[in-house]
Amino acid sequence: MDQLVPYQVIFFPTDAFSPGRPPSVVQLMTSPTQYGPNPGPRMPHPEAHMDFIAESSGLGGAKPWKYFVSRPSFPSPDFAANFSYPTKIVDSLDMMNKKFTHPYIVYYPTVSRDGMPFPINKSIRDIQGPDFNEKFAWRGNIIIGKFRDHDHPFTSMMDASMADFPILKNFIRTRARQQC
Repeated sequence: MDQLVPYQVIFFPTDAFSPGRPPSVVQLMTSPTQYGPNPGPRMPHPEAHMDFIAESSGLGGAKPWKYFVSRPSFPSPDFAANFSYPTKIVDSLDMMNKKFTHPYIVYYPTVSRDGMPFPINKSIRDIQGPDFNEKFAWRGNIIIGKFRDHDHPFTSMMDASMADFPILKNFIRTRARQQC
């Protein structure tokens, strides 16, 4: 039986519950979605790093968090036209003519324990600076991971590091707007 497998991800704390804590690398645990001889996708557990998130058991099987991916370049336009992604896709950073080779996946909380909105993520607000817009503010703790294969993000996760931080900072400053 497979066990929990950790991956390094970058954690952007909301700062409401841990004042002064900068973005850092933490471990994101994943568990198998199926058991048997053929390993399948792994279920990430970003809720372990999200303060005041609702319990999944009270949501009828739904997760109290969502995600979106920033996708890499495709081998051909036909491949891209036939490939489906979750909504909220970011293809590349501004002023880049090449797509990401290793895309990122952003986990964010959607349902709080008490039904109140999550506090605005101060780490991300500070990065966005004068471009910050409260209407599209990221709320709660944000976790950003990395994966190898855009066809199979949950079977090809890889470790992120603080070396990814400048790319993610650019993404957050120029393109990332939560619209939930």
